[in-house]
Amino acid sequence: MSDFTPPPSVADIGVYGLGVMGTNLARNLARHGHDVAVFNRTLARTEHLMARYADEGDFVPAARLTDFVASLRRPRVVIIMVQAGAATEAVIDQLRELLGPGDIIVDAGNTFYKDTQRRQAVLKDTGIHFVGMGVSGGEEGALLGPSIMPGGTAESYDRLGPMLESISAHVDGSPCCTYVGSDGAGHFVKMVHNGIEYADMQLIAEAYDLLRHVAGLSVPLIAGVFRSWKDSELDSYLVDITAEVLDRVDPATDEPFVDVVLDAAGQKGTGVWATQTALELGVAVPAIAEATFARAASSSTAIRAAVRGADMNAGAGGSGFKSDEDRTAFIESVKQALYGSKIAAYAQGFDEISTASTKNDWNVDLGAMARIWRGGCIIRARFLDDITRAYQEDPGLASLLTAPVFTRALETALPSWRKVVATSALAGVPAPAFASSLAYVDQLRAPRLPAALIQGQRDFFGSHTYHRTDDPRGVYHVLWAQDGRPEEKWD
Repeated sequence: MSDFTPPPSVADIGVYGLGVMGTNLARNLARHGHDVAVFNRTLARTEHLMARYADEGDFVPAARLTDFVASLRRPRVVIIMVQAGAATEAVIDQLRELLGPGDIIVDAGNTFYKDTQRRQAVLKDTGIHFVGMGVSGGEEGALLGPSIMPGGTAESYDRLGPMLESISAHVDGSPCCTYVGSDGAGHFVKMVHNGIEYADMQLIAEAYDLLRHVAGLSVPLIAGVFRSWKDSELDSYLVDITAEVLDRVDPATDEPFVDVVLDAAGQKGTGVWATQTALELGVAVPAIAEATFARAASSSTAIRAAVRGADMNAGAGGSGFKSDEDRTAFIESVKQALYGSKIAAYAQGFDEISTASTKNDWNVDLGAMARIWRGGCIIRARFLDDITRAYQEDPGLASLLTAPVFTRALETALPSWRKVVATSALAGVPAPAFASSLAYVDQLRAPRLPAALIQGQRDFFGSHTYHRTDDPRGVYHVLWAQDGRPEEKWD
């Protein structure tokens, strides 16, 4: 067993937790000229890192936590890269006994933002800064340049920022890292990022399903369609990897790889958090919610089997394409529907961030969030350049849908989008994220919604009151149970 005895106060930053993500983040920091203290609860992982990667930079390994902390220069910075939840809580408790005022603990896991707020409040009295930091890009991003979303105090970013910006992805010379806001802002933005990721993936999956089961294309042909979209406004990392997944042939069966994968999508909770939080904030995020529900439905194998076995005349028919020209036109319509739905999904995500930012006094720069998502992260895409410019031109946008570039795009997409949603319903091919995103846009465009009837129903059965169009500030109730049902104004 190695007995690492690091010299005191030499490391710029420490990484606690040397799984794949922690190891790659430490390597990334070392490659960029930072002296990195490394520690893991089990010494074997520290030994493994040093045996394989010691020549990549200046690592300062430690076998004991006290030595790890002692090796850090002040103010000391420790990035925690362990499993979210109890493990992270335990590490924070250990570190708070060894660190002091001005030092910084960074939680770089997928942590629920309210847990981050709670931990920050607990540590505040000790003088230790607590940073909730979203990191997107997976194992490859951690090593080669992720998108980084740190929250916490502005003072902590003064110490952290230069190091984090140096290791992040860069687009057009700009780092994909910026200060997000106080306490839980960083983890909140990462949560919403993941919610948008859920929506983006579901929309792409629905496009694939429609191309296969309505347009009748083979899997290799669909891969070619996605590759062709790289030269359009749909150019993105997710579209790129979709083509690669669809191109793959399973070596055991010579069948398309996608056909041998069980159609039950997993999830780790961030989509659920984003949906639940939106409900708490009163923000509509139907694309994110439907994507989360779609994963749940796909994993409900027993229910799916029972419904498939039921004697149900669904009345669904095929596409009815009479020519290759019709099929080609439908493919283009799917492309337009995908882009329109993507715009709607991102608008929902940014609305959720904006609402939470106002509520929590985070002052999140929405344009900066779009900018740092252009590289390193899973949802990186060409059209994030348009979102960045839209917020630069008008930081007070009520919705992304009102930005001229997206208003024009939606005007073009809507006719095709409607046809695709209608065709999917007639063909019995589920497209819940396409349909809910279209309904979301139509709800916001409608001059009047049936919510007026719902308010009338609520007033009838629960005396919940309502506002009148000719007196929006007044509060009214109808005495439904009395003859003549007179209306009265409530204070």
